[in-house]
Amino acid sequence: MLESRPLEELPRTRTVLIVEDDRDIGEFLVCVVEDEMHAHALLARDGHEALECIGDRTPEFLLLDYQLPGMNGLELYDQLQNKEELKAVPTLFISANPPRKELERRNLQYIAKPFELDDLLKTLKDLLAE
Repeated sequence: MLESRPLEELPRTRTVLIVEDDRDIGEFLVCVVEDEMHAHALLARDGHEALECIGDRTPEFLLLDYQLPGMNGLELYDQLQNKEELKAVPTLFISANPPRKELERRNLQYIAKPFELDDLLKTLKDLLAE
C-alpha cells in the first residue's frame, strides 16, 4: 500500500512563471501557485525581468499580467514565442483591462481582475491538464 505524504513534502514538479508588476498581487499569485498547485513559482515584475528569469529554465506555465511597465504582456508573450521550447507552454493572462479581441485572435485565455480565487484555480488546472 502506498503511503500518502503531506502535500508540502511532495516534490514540486512544475515551474510557473508569473509576471505581475503589482507586488501584492504577485505575492498572492506566488502563494496560490505554490500552495494550491504545488508548483514552483518564479515571479518577475516586468517583461525584461521575466526574460532574464527564464534564462536557463523552461517554465511549464506562464501567468502574465497585460499591463506591465516597459512592454505589455502581449509583447512579452510574442518574445517568449520566439523561443522554440516555449511555443507550447500554456499561458493565462490576467488584467483589469484585457485586450479581449487580441487575446481571442491568438486563442489565449484570460481572467479579468478582480478575479475569484476558485475561478483562477480552475482555469490554471484546466490549462495545465491540456
